[in-house]
Amino acid sequence: MKTVSPHTLSPPCEEVEHSPVSASIGDVAHLAGVSVATVSRAIRGLPNVSPATRDRVLKAAAELQYVAHPHASRLAAGRTMTVGMAVPMLTQWFFTQVVAGAEGVLAANGYDVLLYGVPDADTMRRFIDEMPLSKRVDGLIVVDLPVETSDVERLRQAGPVVTVGVDSCAPSVTIDNVEAAATATRHLVNLGHRRIGLICHLPPQALEFTAPVQRRLGYERVLAEAGIAVREELIVPGNFALQGGAEAMAQLLTVDRPPSAVFAESDEMAIGALKTVRDAGLHVPGDISVVGFDDHDMAAYTDLTTVAQPAMQEGEAAATLLLESMSDDDDRDVSSIVLPTKMVVRATTGPERSSDRLAG
Repeated sequence: MKTVSPHTLSPPCEEVEHSPVSASIGDVAHLAGVSVATVSRAIRGLPNVSPATRDRVLKAAAELQYVAHPHASRLAAGRTMTVGMAVPMLTQWFFTQVVAGAEGVLAANGYDVLLYGVPDADTMRRFIDEMPLSKRVDGLIVVDLPVETSDVERLRQAGPVVTVGVDSCAPSVTIDNVEAAATATRHLVNLGHRRIGLICHLPPQALEFTAPVQRRLGYERVLAEAGIAVREELIVPGNFALQGGAEAMAQLLTVDRPPSAVFAESDEMAIGALKTVRDAGLHVPGDISVVGFDDHDMAAYTDLTTVAQPAMQEGEAAATLLLESMSDDDDRDVSSIVLPTKMVVRATTGPERSSDRLAG
């Protein structure tokens, strides 16, 4: 797997080594009496070549001692055998899992993955404008980036497009973020908590991701159902990172009547929040309960209650949809997929206690 910057999306130069004694694919085509494309298909074992023609091509190739260069065969087929993946945060757990899942499926089908980091709005604009001109990929998987219909149509000029984490006019793989967040919040309400904090979204200058917005909607919906007023001072950004979660929890502990429970929109933020609580000399869940989101690899080791989403399976499903789109040559006919989530209750949540030290 290669990682590139959208700053360097110019078309690559294909370097094909030529041996002074080797024949070309054109020589094989001439001797066999077929087209160059037929030679390419026959040598690679692709369909739509009759057994007699395949035998004739292989005999001609053997007679001329022709050896197909991998780049040349790809170009003859009109394909790069490479799929691009655009990812906003290359180091965060969710995105690494999606990439790993997609790469496994694509590699099994003979495709390489070209990874593009798209961390901000300016980089995203360059990626959308320049990607179709680069001729580097046969298709694209766009992970959790807020793409408009016009953006998808533009990217389709590079090949079929599948999105992960966002609904779009392209085939997509998503989860129900609203209901998943509602499940997490409802778990805390059912334990008797009324002061429930939310560690959420990215700073204002970040890309406008849809998942944080949807998860906040789920949180607020359950509070409304329970007759609990939303307190804005209990909703704090955590930058979807360990440090951000730690800092957000520190802020929550300073407000008047701090929360007795917190829902963090990612496990990384939740794990950071746990450290702050324990550094403050408080107990989890005795003084404060914490719920995360993802079921990160570290969640079980920290006994974190969380909402599990199948991140690797999301990548696998996206790659499968893309392969179907590329074979059909029309991704508009490929269905989208909504994968299930589930609540995983561990040791960081417990009943609200009337003697809660945080209430004052």
